[in-house]
Amino acid sequence: MKFFSTFFIACSLMFVVACSSDDDNGTINDGDQTIVTYLRSDTDYSLLVEALERAGLTAALNASGSTTVFAPNNEAFTTFLEANGFASLDEVPEALLSNVLLNHVVNGTTSSTEFTTGYIRTNATGSSDLNLSAFVDTSSGVTINGVATVVEADIEVSNGIVHGVDGVILLPNVATLANVNPNFSNLITALDAASLTVAISDPSADLTVFAPTNDAFATFLADNGFGSIAEIPTPLLQQTLLNHVLTTSNASADFTTSYTTTLATFGDTDDNISLFINTESGVVLNGISTVVAPDVVATNGIIHAVDTVIALPTVVTFATADPSFSSLVAALTRPDQPDFVGTLNTPFGTDPAPFTVFAPTDDAFTSLFAELGVGGLADIDAATLTAALNLHVIAGANVREEDLTSGPVTTLGGEVIIDAAAGTITDANGRTSTIIVTNVQASNGVVHAIDTVLLPELP
Repeated sequence: MKFFSTFFIACSLMFVVACSSDDDNGTINDGDQTIVTYLRSDTDYSLLVEALERAGLTAALNASGSTTVFAPNNEAFTTFLEANGFASLDEVPEALLSNVLLNHVVNGTTSSTEFTTGYIRTNATGSSDLNLSAFVDTSSGVTINGVATVVEADIEVSNGIVHGVDGVILLPNVATLANVNPNFSNLITALDAASLTVAISDPSADLTVFAPTNDAFATFLADNGFGSIAEIPTPLLQQTLLNHVLTTSNASADFTTSYTTTLATFGDTDDNISLFINTESGVVLNGISTVVAPDVVATNGIIHAVDTVIALPTVVTFATADPSFSSLVAALTRPDQPDFVGTLNTPFGTDPAPFTVFAPTDDAFTSLFAELGVGGLADIDAATLTAALNLHVIAGANVREEDLTSGPVTTLGGEVIIDAAAGTITDANGRTSTIIVTNVQASNGVVHAIDTVLLPELP
């Protein structure tokens, strides 16, 4: 199990508020100097100058342009070296030193009074070769990633502005990144309660994390009758949290409308639970959770804040979330039908779950209406519709594609014939349907999409 790393401190997300500076030094106008020439003129930044020279970054910070630099003073660098077991700057690996220094550089010129609480992007490189995020807190002065506070603000130079800080801004990972954002405090509590904080601290990971906000957790608790996160059974909490994590990092622009899998698993198997991503209007997960703050980049992944906890899906979840199943949902919920939704939401471990559902697409229903010569779903009588829908469900079994076997199979509506090699299902009328999407894994069963509606034996 891979996840958040704890080696360095990070950036996070939040809402924007106005900021102010508590700095006592006021604005220093040094417009005839560049960033580097100013730093060289102040002995309190001699270690920073040495680090910039060793990393080969002085030319870039001497060039014309518009740059904001958070400049760690000598005390900050000394603390950094001691905390990480380096006797001197010469012992810091050059690639690491360069990226750490770039994590103090931001494009554009921002004075201390212009910062707001929330994310900024630095020039350091993080997951997927994107620029790292940094979390700025302006509730009391200007603090970056919870470790570096501006102590000498608004040093204006010819190619930007310098803010002296009292800490080195280390490269952030997703675990520490979540910890510095007060809007993720419930998430941090949940990770600790589920004993996942250490387990998800792998620095070699490259993850996508959908991070529920505090409001999202509060709603989840209320909707499920829990008074606090401590009341959630640990196995349920663990699996729910893992259902928010993908094993590869994805920026918001990388998502497409499609299925993927999370780190959550079905029952006591290693079969990963699916997640339906819909990008028709923003990024919506399983039809219930929307990305509200995307692309917070860390060293081992990308965080996207979401407005709803992504509960473990049932087979019904995917039917309702995937717009290609809208006709199936209309059929299942038609007032003259049994409570199919209630039955198919039965949790795993409770009869008749788990289920294997062969789900006809909208195109399959359109073809059925033409085949029967009817105008639509309303023209199919209740008994025939009930019998047809039952034919698409196997109860008491989670049959994935790799477990399909050829021969007769008993569904809730009778017998169908499966050809595992061809990936087809034949009904009592000799009509054949092809499985076109496999292994959409829910917490209480598995869904396979098919291209033809199965029918009971016709007169």
